[in-house]
Amino acid sequence: MPNPPVTDWATDFDHTDEQWVADPYPIWDELRTGCPVAHTDRYGGVWLPTRHEDIAAIASDTEHFTSRSVIVSQHRAPKELAPQGIAPPITSDPPYHAAARRMLLPVLSPQAVAALEPTTRAYCRELLAGLDGRELVDGAVDYAQHIPVRVIADMLGLPEADGDRFRGFVHGVLEGVTKPFEERIVVFQELFEYLAPFVEARRDEPRDDVISLLVQSEIDGEPLTLFHVGRTVALLLIAGIDTTWSAIGASLWHLASHADDRERLVREPDLVPTAVEELLRAYAPVTMARLVKEDVDFEGCPMKVDDWILLSFPAANRDPDVFDRADEVVLDRVPNRHAAFGLGAHRCAGSHLARMEIRVAIEEWLAAFPSFRLTDPEAVRWSAGQVRGPRVLPLDVR
Repeated sequence: MPNPPVTDWATDFDHTDEQWVADPYPIWDELRTGCPVAHTDRYGGVWLPTRHEDIAAIASDTEHFTSRSVIVSQHRAPKELAPQGIAPPITSDPPYHAAARRMLLPVLSPQAVAALEPTTRAYCRELLAGLDGRELVDGAVDYAQHIPVRVIADMLGLPEADGDRFRGFVHGVLEGVTKPFEERIVVFQELFEYLAPFVEARRDEPRDDVISLLVQSEIDGEPLTLFHVGRTVALLLIAGIDTTWSAIGASLWHLASHADDRERLVREPDLVPTAVEELLRAYAPVTMARLVKEDVDFEGCPMKVDDWILLSFPAANRDPDVFDRADEVVLDRVPNRHAAFGLGAHRCAGSHLARMEIRVAIEEWLAAFPSFRLTDPEAVRWSAGQVRGPRVLPLDVR
């Protein structure tokens, strides 16, 4: 069930509130100038820093804040799960985090990602060919949501035909945070039950995929347990799909809403990589969470053990003390040291992969549909929770 409406953003905020979901930017701007670290008693207590410097400081402070849970809900992962956390490495604390992250880097390196670009581009063209002749298209449902499913499924060695099931897991894990724990745990159980046969099969017959790589990996000379492998695969599946799906959709939403920017990218296709960075800054999809490890006073805020901290990297990217014209999209913004992929040691290991998918998706979309616009801005629907992107995006592509 949805939570009650927010009464005061400084003392009662909720990141699943309809107003926040529809347009969080004015909320962050107001808080940043009046109450830069907001608080709510919801979810058992959550703090929300909105300034870049505060978000960066907490993201880098592993002494007072733990990553063992990164999705705010009514349930906190048991302390016994540390230092691995629920889904290593994103939920891992030092020193375990570095080793758990390091094993993924070879398959997420620029060279490895470059090898995936031809098949990604071919799939985008296949999707667009299927839309040929249509005047009205849903940019989220018909296009954006499919691209990361295919890429991640191929990398993990999972059947792409299960894409609807993957998206169901994404919705249950990331958007169903207001549901009772008893309902949420069922989603996690179904996810791990789905993945377990694939993990066990790779142990007996390894293939050229990421699951096989993990099954054969070690930390401190010890093989990974199948439990660890399953949790990391779950992370790659959920995070790899939703973040990129959301970023592609938000980029299409912006270009459909701003004809000047769309026309410029059509005229200057070489600008797309730089524009992708700016679209990531302006519409960063991901907000992460931490838990307070031990009582700490942060900027006058009495944070208690197991309080949540909601690290809004999108809010950091809109901080006018860090970015000139922070609330404007400047396609040729350089330099652009945005926080869309996080800050601190947990900065996204898959950033090269996400960039490639977003860039290719936009390049191919613009080649197929150089002129498009929103059919009804009020009909656009955005996801709730800590990953924000359009889930319904009706476009006129004539």
